[in-house]
Amino acid sequence: MFVTVTPNPSLDRTVELPHLVRGEIHRATAVRVDPGGKGVNVARALAAAGHRAVALLPAGMTPGERLAALLEPTDVTTVTVPIGQATRTNLTLTEPDGVTTKINERGPELTAAEAEALAERARTLGAGATWLVSCGSLPAGVGDDFHAELVRRCRRPGLRIAIDTSGAPLHHAAAAGPDLLKPNHAELAELVGRTLHSVGDVLLAARELRARGVGAVLVSLGAGGALLVEKSGEYHARTPPITVRSTVGAGDSTLAGFLAAGGEGPDALRQAVAYGAAACRLPGSAAPGPADVDIDDVELAPTPDVTLALTGDAA
Repeated sequence: MFVTVTPNPSLDRTVELPHLVRGEIHRATAVRVDPGGKGVNVARALAAAGHRAVALLPAGMTPGERLAALLEPTDVTTVTVPIGQATRTNLTLTEPDGVTTKINERGPELTAAEAEALAERARTLGAGATWLVSCGSLPAGVGDDFHAELVRRCRRPGLRIAIDTSGAPLHHAAAAGPDLLKPNHAELAELVGRTLHSVGDVLLAARELRARGVGAVLVSLGAGGALLVEKSGEYHARTPPITVRSTVGAGDSTLAGFLAAGGEGPDALRQAVAYGAAACRLPGSAAPGPADVDIDDVELAPTPDVTLALTGDAA
C-alpha cells in the first residue's frame, strides 16, 4: 500500500487559452477542475495503475469538500483531517505551444493541533504501508521541518519514505535521510547551493546527498528526462521531444511511475520518465493511466553523459 501526504492540497483549475496577452480579455477554449497537490497527484497516478493508494490531506470548508468529492470517483482512498480554514484553489493557464502559467494561492493556516493531527495520522497510516510519500509546499502554521519530522516519526522496518518538496522544507528533509528524495534540477541546485549546468553537475550533487544519508535521489530534468542515483548505480533516461499540453503534475507522475515499478533500478526510472511524458501530453493536472504511457519511447543511456547540457525547464 502507498500512503501519500499532501499538507497543502488544492483544487486545480486549468484554463486553456489560444494565447496569453497581459492586460487583455481572453476567451477560454477549455476549462477543467482537478483534485490537486503533489501527493494527491501521485496517489491518483498510482491508483490508475492499479495500486492501492491512500491520500492523506487536510481539508477545510467548501473547497476542501469539493476536493474530496472529486476524488470519490477515483480508486484513491481519501483520508481527511478537518481544518478551520479553506483549502486553496490554484489557477493554471495553458497555451497551445505548451507554455504554462501557474498562479498558486498560499493556502490556509493550520493550527498546531491540526498540524499535529496530520502528522500523527500519517504515522498510523504508515504502519500498514510499504511507501510513505510526503509531498509539496507547506501551509502557514506548519514548520519547515514537517516532511523531515515525518521521516523521523514514521520510519520503521519495511516502510520506505519518499519526499518531494522544495526550498527550506527540502533542506530539512534531506538532512533527515529519507529513502528517496525527488527534486527537479532547479530544486537540487538550490539545495546544494550552486548552478547545475549539465548532467555531470546533477550527478555530483546527487552523490553529495547520498553521502549525507539520503538513500536514493531521483532528479527530474524536464525535457531532459530524469536521472537516478542510488546504491545499485547511476542511470539517465529520456524520451524524444514531445508535444506538451500541460506540465502541471508531470513531476508527480514521474515519481508515481517510479514507485509503481518498484521504486528502484533502471526499469523503474524508465517507467518514471514514461509517466512524466504521458502527463505532459494530458490536459490540466490529469493523472496518466497505463493506456497513456509508452515506455518504448524511453531511452536509457548505458552510462549518463556527463557533458549533456540541461535546458531551463524543470518538472
